[in-house]
Amino acid sequence: MSLTLRYMRLADIQQVAAIDRSSFQPPWSRDSYIFEINESRVSHMVVLDDGSHEPPPRNGWLSHLSGLLRGGSSAQNGRGAIIGYGGLWKIEGEAHISTIATHPRCRGNGFGEILLAGMFGKALRLNADFIVLEVRVSNAVAQSLYEKYGFSRFGRRRNYYRSDNEDAWEMRVALDKGTRRRFSRLYDELLEKHGFRDSYSWNARPWGRK
Repeated sequence: MSLTLRYMRLADIQQVAAIDRSSFQPPWSRDSYIFEINESRVSHMVVLDDGSHEPPPRNGWLSHLSGLLRGGSSAQNGRGAIIGYGGLWKIEGEAHISTIATHPRCRGNGFGEILLAGMFGKALRLNADFIVLEVRVSNAVAQSLYEKYGFSRFGRRRNYYRSDNEDAWEMRVALDKGTRRRFSRLYDELLEKHGFRDSYSWNARPWGRK
């Protein structure tokens, strides 16, 4: 597996939307992803690409071809299977992690941390003053990961999740010198462990990419 963090492209939407549907209710619409990739001036969407290529669907190559025409992946375009994705908005001094998820079959392998670290690095690159996100109050695993990177609870947002009205913790981290030193150490450890290629955190956002 050759992991690569990179900016999300239109051709990734089919795979990303499938992960979204398995992770969140309600999921984002296809139009929302198109807007985030092509139009929003504050959005920085990321995917974690495993470097392989998805096999054709079980119902055959015709369905696979149809998927490609709708923006799927192929060996010819050099894009691998998407195993996770995330979104970061940079608005003035705030970097807001709008979404983050990994494929259900890939969870528990540290891939979510790679995505988080990528967006953390992007926030630093964009000279944000702090990063904010929301997380379910019941999601202790995610909260533990965020705390590892210096996030702390800032407030409770009542009935935040529309699917079941569960509350969310708003968590924040200031990007001060201490946070930057901690992140540098954690990033190096993560890179050593997974050997991923980061074409997202330190690169400028591409425009007009299919």
